Amino acid sequence: MHQNALLTADEMRQAEALAIAGGISSLTLMERAGTAVADEAAKMVAAGARIAVLCGPGNNGGDGFVAARVLAERGFKVRLACLVPVAQLKGDAAIMAAKWTGAVETLAEATSAKPTSDPRDVTVFRSLGIDDDSDLIVDAIFGIGIGRPFERAMQRLAVALATQKSKGTPILAVDIPSGVNGTTGAVSGGNQNGNVIPATRTITFFTKKTGHVLQPGRMLAGEVVVADIGIDAAKLKGLNPQTTANAPPLWQQRYPFPSLDSHKYKRGHAVVLSGPAHATGAARLGARAALRVGAGVVTVASPPDAIAANAAHLTAIMLAPFDGARGLAEILSDERKNAILIGPGAGVSLATRLLVQVALEFDVGVVLDADALTSFTLDQDDDAEPVVNHLFTLIAEAPQRQIVITPHEGEFKRLFGDLAGSKLDRARQAAKISGAVVVLKGADTVIAHPGGQAAINDNAPPWLATAGSGDVLAGMITGLLAQGMSGFDAACAAVWLHGQCANAFGIGLIAEDLPDMLPQVLARLHQLA
Repeated sequence: MHQNALLTADEMRQAEALAIAGGISSLTLMERAGTAVADEAAKMVAAGARIAVLCGPGNNGGDGFVAARVLAERGFKVRLACLVPVAQLKGDAAIMAAKWTGAVETLAEATSAKPTSDPRDVTVFRSLGIDDDSDLIVDAIFGIGIGRPFERAMQRLAVALATQKSKGTPILAVDIPSGVNGTTGAVSGGNQNGNVIPATRTITFFTKKTGHVLQPGRMLAGEVVVADIGIDAAKLKGLNPQTTANAPPLWQQRYPFPSLDSHKYKRGHAVVLSGPAHATGAARLGARAALRVGAGVVTVASPPDAIAANAAHLTAIMLAPFDGARGLAEILSDERKNAILIGPGAGVSLATRLLVQVALEFDVGVVLDADALTSFTLDQDDDAEPVVNHLFTLIAEAPQRQIVITPHEGEFKRLFGDLAGSKLDRARQAAKISGAVVVLKGADTVIAHPGGQAAINDNAPPWLATAGSGDVLAGMITGLLAQGMSGFDAACAAVWLHGQCANAFGIGLIAEDLPDMLPQVLARLHQLA
């Protein structure tokens, strides 16, 4: 749990408090954190390089003072600047600042603080803290708890630092890039330009925070490195965090790798509903993904006008004609068929709503994607609240509890309206409201269970933004449901595999490439099992 737990800012403060109550002093934690920062900084530059350390007025700045001292002791040329004069520092940060014997420049352009008589306070960073000769900049200004926009002078500093990074100077953020909320990943003020200092790499402590993986925090943090500062993982038991990083340790032990006594029906029979003749490709993408991810049998249920189009493209995947809701019911009456995907290419219509209703009446795992979701907002006016109670009622009455819905942000808003909070908060609310596992898609896909458990995915590359990739994901989830995984595990595993397949293929990816990368990705996963 420790390896995958994602903590909020408040939960991290509680973990630190528990560690201190258990006998580790706060100064020891700060010394360890600052030393870890120095270790990471040393990896980013050559021996003896020039490093600028920018410190804030709180504990994040205290970490920076420790890092500066350790780096100087190791022979690096360290230049340190603080947002406020050192005389204004308090608590542990003041104690660590007192151990720094070098000069302290003041980021005077970013503070209204009065000058001090401290002999270490020297000329300000007249270029707003930017040393054009630095090989690395360490951002130890603000930590995970910031919740307000930068003041105007601090905005100028942030813009200058972002410019320096764009010119090639790496920035190492301490705990989280200054300006990013450690819980939500958001940048206060809405506008990233001037309200955040983007990082090349971020070093954080104990565990990642939710703000490291939720957008735009994921993008702004760069590579995130987690350092062990001696907080006992057992402290998490008292916190009982409900959010995890979506990675194999979360679900790998329950992944349905085939055994020697497997046969095709034992590995599940997935059904994927096809759209009409002009919209069959999306269903075939989903069906191929379901087969590649391990379902023993996959059938495309096709309306009569699409039989020829589907038959021309399908080989290992079976084809079954159906006509309307009654025809789908006949297909699902075969008890070997145990999972169904409805939505890709289905069309936004009352007919699609009826097909969803039929599927939810059977004891099969159900994945609702795309048109299957949008069809339940047909009778709302542009300015009206979404009419979705019928779908949620159907889910509540369904005999099978393994039901997954996979909206992107537009579909999510049409279903649930303007829910408040971060993406994680909204996905959790939606899961509770709908009674289904919710996969809220994006670069920071959130998978939320109605019971409150949630996972955030962070392995999706930008080239997944291509037509049809969502259909493949829905097919992967369906194939895993057919093999007996729970809705939450199937969604988490499929989302991660989806990202790994895209990473394995690389730039230039199109949706058709994703299913055929699964054997390579699954082979690696199987080796780790």
